[in-house]
Amino acid sequence: MLIANTKLLLRLYQQPAAAMSDILDQGGLLFASVAVLIVSWLLAHSIPGLTFSFYAPLFILVAVYVPGIVPIASLTGRVTGGFGSGFQRDYAPLLTCTANAWTAANLPLLAVAWFRPQLLVAASAFAYLYFAVLIFFAVRTVFGTGNGAAVAIVGLSWIPLVGAYFLWGPLRYLLSWVASPFFLLYVFFYLRGELGNLGAGLRSRQSFRRNLEAAAVNPHDSDAQYQLGLIYQRRRQLTEAIRRFQNAVTIDQSLTDAHFQLGRIAREQGRLKDALAHFETVVNQDERHSQSEILREIGAVYVSARQYEDARLQLAEYSERRPYDAEGLFYYGQALEGSGKVKEAREVYERASEAASLAPPYLRRAGAKWGRLARKALAA
Repeated sequence: MLIANTKLLLRLYQQPAAAMSDILDQGGLLFASVAVLIVSWLLAHSIPGLTFSFYAPLFILVAVYVPGIVPIASLTGRVTGGFGSGFQRDYAPLLTCTANAWTAANLPLLAVAWFRPQLLVAASAFAYLYFAVLIFFAVRTVFGTGNGAAVAIVGLSWIPLVGAYFLWGPLRYLLSWVASPFFLLYVFFYLRGELGNLGAGLRSRQSFRRNLEAAAVNPHDSDAQYQLGLIYQRRRQLTEAIRRFQNAVTIDQSLTDAHFQLGRIAREQGRLKDALAHFETVVNQDERHSQSEILREIGAVYVSARQYEDARLQLAEYSERRPYDAEGLFYYGQALEGSGKVKEAREVYERASEAASLAPPYLRRAGAKWGRLARKALAA
């Protein structure tokens, strides 16, 4: 276990995105925490002028930084479920990834302190920058965000650190209590249930992944391949997601969901011909697939290809079936605008904005993006 976790840590220097995914699936929170303690202790004894306690970095990650990122992701609409359930699900996975990221960012700093201390200032700046890059991959992996949203969350993650800076006096007093063996015993006996619940998110993810990998050994289990593809797709590892979905359709050509996801990824990557080919397969198998969202996806492909009349036909039918889908209405507005039907486009954009604002709470976050885009199109 120690060797495996060390390999995952070192892999962050070569393949940070894949390494974060593997840390999420196989990494140990205990290893990550001990690694932070060891590196911070070595830094405290290797860099002149550093006076922090060796457990201060771990405390800040555990009690300030990671708990600050989760609500930021929640407020930006990147956490599914409520804040409480999202915190319980994502805290331990994010902490494991973040602790490994901190260790990987500071190991080179330790080497500089030992062998080239005159470069410490430049190395420290590089360590902070590299840590931010690794947190970008951690956020994208744990929350399944796109690149832009991950950058925004990382950019806002300094807010809890600034708060901790101004409250450092009380936090140092709290640290002295945390180091007390009596306090640690109290936490263990009285709060172990709650702390165990925080770790359940990491354990459940890793257990689910292990079960899927075991099922995928069966060469005839297309559903296991499809589920693994969804995991990689959510983590933005699209190359591996495509491979899993292709495995699924090779096993079972009638697996409509896999064709649908392959089409969505192809559209996202700008491979419009491939997207249409997969979507045509979906339509042939079930033209009402995913509550008719296949029509919306085909229309979006035609909009990207500037085939506005083809897009208009698909999206008009979709809007009749799903008249309150803000995303579909936005694409329909684009198709009408591209076809020169400006007045009709304005009406549809207004419907898209209204649909986003009146969506039920569980759909409001997903529709907010399309409402903003519709209002921007109206302003233009």
